Amino acid sequence: MIHSTAVVFAGGKSSRMGQDKALLPFANYPTLSEYQYHKLSTLFTHVYLSSKEDKFNFKVPIVKDLYTQSSPLVGIVSVFETLDVDEVFILSVDTPFVTQEIIEKLFSYPKNYDAIIAKSSKGVQPLCGIYRRTLLAQAKAHLTQDNHRLNHLLKVSHTKFIDFKDEKAFINVNTPQEYEEALRIESK
Repeated sequence: MIHSTAVVFAGGKSSRMGQDKALLPFANYPTLSEYQYHKLSTLFTHVYLSSKEDKFNFKVPIVKDLYTQSSPLVGIVSVFETLDVDEVFILSVDTPFVTQEIIEKLFSYPKNYDAIIAKSSKGVQPLCGIYRRTLLAQAKAHLTQDNHRLNHLLKVSHTKFIDFKDEKAFINVNTPQEYEEALRIESK
């Protein structure tokens, strides 16, 4: 058990999917959101879902976006303005193959960084990492400047990027084809 807080980001627009991917069935769960929530609940003392609204069909604590814009940056600022925590593990709802080993490796690094973020050969995975309250001022400045790019926030913050070789772990479920592929992988 990791004595920390985790937040599953499930508030995206899902424009490439054509429907809300957070509400699609996955594995033996009615929704991808519920799958991710239960997976992280076995690892963390507190788990929340981040979204603009309560759209979920199961009992779950939600951190609602406090701003009208839609972006992961809004979610990060809202998390730290809502929860009384100094650090939070953030995972996107659409990355169901991130493992306990990956999460534990991220937590094995010293706590003197603003963020500790997974990186694969496909690039930085900003929605698989640990964020600390120390970057809140910089995140709010980005929000004020309407700069919602997490990669830029991470670049100007004290960030540690951790390389991972397992590409499958970072498969994103953004399109109907990627969703079908994820279902095939999960069923094996």
